[in-house]
Amino acid sequence: MELLDKDLASIQEVRNLIRRAKEAQRVLADYSQAQVDALVEAMARTGEANASRLAEMAVEETGFGKVQDKITKNMIASKHLAESVRSMRTIGIIAEDPAKKMQEVAVPFGVVAGLVPSTNPTSTAIYKSIISIKAGNAVIISPHPSALKCIGETVRLLRETLQSLGAPADLISVMTQPTLEGTSELMKNEGTGIILATGGSAMVKAAYSSGNPALGVGPGNVPAFIERTADIKKAVSYILMSKTFDNGTVCASEQHVVTEHVIADQVKAEMIAQGCYFLNETETVRVEKVIVGPRGTLNARIVGKPAVEIARMAGLEIPAATRVLVAEQGRECVGKQHPFSWEKLSPLLGFYRTNDAHEACELCLELLNYEGAGHSLAIHTQNNDLVREFALKKPVSRLVVNTPSTHGAVGATTGLPPAFTLGCGSVGGSATSDNVTPLHLFNKRYVAYGICEPETPVAQVPAAVTELDIEAITRMVIEKLKAL
Repeated sequence: MELLDKDLASIQEVRNLIRRAKEAQRVLADYSQAQVDALVEAMARTGEANASRLAEMAVEETGFGKVQDKITKNMIASKHLAESVRSMRTIGIIAEDPAKKMQEVAVPFGVVAGLVPSTNPTSTAIYKSIISIKAGNAVIISPHPSALKCIGETVRLLRETLQSLGAPADLISVMTQPTLEGTSELMKNEGTGIILATGGSAMVKAAYSSGNPALGVGPGNVPAFIERTADIKKAVSYILMSKTFDNGTVCASEQHVVTEHVIADQVKAEMIAQGCYFLNETETVRVEKVIVGPRGTLNARIVGKPAVEIARMAGLEIPAATRVLVAEQGRECVGKQHPFSWEKLSPLLGFYRTNDAHEACELCLELLNYEGAGHSLAIHTQNNDLVREFALKKPVSRLVVNTPSTHGAVGATTGLPPAFTLGCGSVGGSATSDNVTPLHLFNKRYVAYGICEPETPVAQVPAAVTELDIEAITRMVIEKLKAL
């Protein structure tokens, strides 16, 4: 018997997984809210219990980030997520309004296609599995090939958890032969109910052009504005805490520091005191060459690597304690020719000086419009009027204030829902601007009783009418409309 080519084998695997997932979801469809909640709680406990081991596997396999920070991400995706959705009604009748005689029924999409990146592999797999099951769906994970082992182990653990409670294991499954062709089949197959796409822009566009409903998220390119009333020491501390978290692999991490001339030297001095290394012009050029990969896009070799290692790639010797590499940029340095204005997914920051808050506002807008529109923006200030001004003008879905952007955007230090799929709204090419939760993974069926009698004359019209009757009725309707 001849073996199938890898792309064909991947496509066939996906079709088999979809069939099994649909069968499993039909079983889940008969579960009560309490039964589904029991599954979610058990899955969360499994994620929490295995957070360390899965984090170690992810770092070892991908080479991205830090074990301790990936543990934290696994905890957010399991323990904290479960706490956030615990009281959420997602199964059966989820709302009733006796006065209006209306009911809302949750209708699951059925099968969720969960695309999982290599930067946040195990945490995203846990997160997408939990929110899918909570909403009454099965989920099929399409793993990034460079994180196949750690994602596969995550799914194995979650499947065992489901089986231990008597639920079908195929409520959660994973592609073991991930290819572009297989993932395309998963997204386009009519058995797929909705796509949760977390990854690069090309993947997100493919999800939205698949013909199936999709929730995709674009790139982040987060500016952090330190305004003159800010607590500079605390603002810098938060930015560096966020930027070095998992070596900058979270899309909500800061990419630029924007500040005002009046405090710029103070901000720079504080950044240096807290472990930043400011590159000179020659060093900046050398690091820029490392940022740009062979195809003119971000070099995957620097993603999730420590600052010292990136400096070494550029042939630089810097202090061993350096946390972040920073390059001062001119006001005009935004765009394709200026790699420090990109989303860098590593401990690299651009540093911009502006004359005042108005110019800072415009620069943040320019950076976001170049890349990252719809995602997130951080501001450090005591001026609440300025926060409102930014909130009204900036093309972002999350404006996080006086907090680390990474932690704030994913809901760890703010009241936002814990999530690893952060919608970018229509400006960012996304169907939602929300942090994606179980509430995004079902439709609603509305049950509406009649609560009043119709007041149109239609019911009084005889079975047979003349043209004159129709004209009279038309005039009557027009008169009634004018009276309203």
